[in-house]
Amino acid sequence: MQFNHDYFMRQALQEATYAYEEDEVPVGALVVVNNRVIGKGYNQTEKLKDVTAHAEMLAITAAASYLGSKFLDDCTLYVTLEPCLMCAAAMRWARVGTVVYGASDEKAGYTVMKSPVFHPKTQVVKGVLEHDCSILLKEFFKQKR
Repeated sequence: MQFNHDYFMRQALQEATYAYEEDEVPVGALVVVNNRVIGKGYNQTEKLKDVTAHAEMLAITAAASYLGSKFLDDCTLYVTLEPCLMCAAAMRWARVGTVVYGASDEKAGYTVMKSPVFHPKTQVVKGVLEHDCSILLKEFFKQKR
């Protein structure tokens, strides 16, 4: 069975919900290869007291461990929020094949950099379930203010 981007982004949103429930910025990520989830994560920077514990970083680490390889060329990484520069650079080094994200991040997303960040072969798909991803983030920050 072939799944689409919406299917996997909904799973990433479930990961983001776990972060929300733990009072973390609600971002979730999955790494998929051949329609199989091989890594997932949600923001845990507060819980782990680690500024690098972003959803994408945790998902990349899990996927690399599963594959026994630091390279994720044939993988797709789904994330509910546009990756920050740190996460985008990690995706570059991991050579992630495709990055699919939901909501844009005009303040801290990788696109604030005017130079290419991802590996030259990486494909990027923007705006998958953007509204759903944005709503969860807006609700979280509304409660914080």
